[in-house]
Amino acid sequence: MHIPNPRESPQRRTLTGTAPILACDFFTATTLNGATLYVFAVIEHANRRIRILGATAHPTADWVTQTARNVVMDLQDAGATVRYLIRDRDSKFTGAFDAVFEAEGIEIVTTGIRVPRMNSIMERWVQTCRHELLDRTLILNQAHLLHALGEFESIYNQHRPHRTLHSAAPLRPLREPITEPDRLDHLDIRRRDRLGGLFHEYAHAA
Repeated sequence: MHIPNPRESPQRRTLTGTAPILACDFFTATTLNGATLYVFAVIEHANRRIRILGATAHPTADWVTQTARNVVMDLQDAGATVRYLIRDRDSKFTGAFDAVFEAEGIEIVTTGIRVPRMNSIMERWVQTCRHELLDRTLILNQAHLLHALGEFESIYNQHRPHRTLHSAAPLRPLREPITEPDRLDHLDIRRRDRLGGLFHEYAHAA
């Protein structure tokens, strides 16, 4: 299925409106010894929550299908309902991969050939991950990559503010603003460094 032209059908308004949408993609990371690792991630359109499902040097059909099962289980555990999954036409996405989602009533939406803007939210996150993490980190091996990506996922979902969410994080709603003068005069802010100081988290001391 393709996302139709809005002049031809009202379905595009459904896909980009209130319907729960999930998007996925592969991207690569290179280790210090020159090995290429393929990372698979999915993002929820509504709240921008990212899930990094794994990394491998050999994304076989069995491995990709298992990641699909992992996504479905994560969504079920989180109580999330998804109606559409957007993916590109990469040959790594097999019929078995699609079948896992279709069995849960999730419709597969494939993007056009060489039209990355049809999966723009996922593509934008990949660029964010590259610019803020991978371009600034020397990746030693697969274990190091998974550790760094796990930390970045936690930072992105629980701390990093998002303009689309009015400066909230996907898993952290905005707190009520502090307006009392006494509290403003006695703020105690603590900083926590993540990934060797590449990221900083700030929070009120308990």
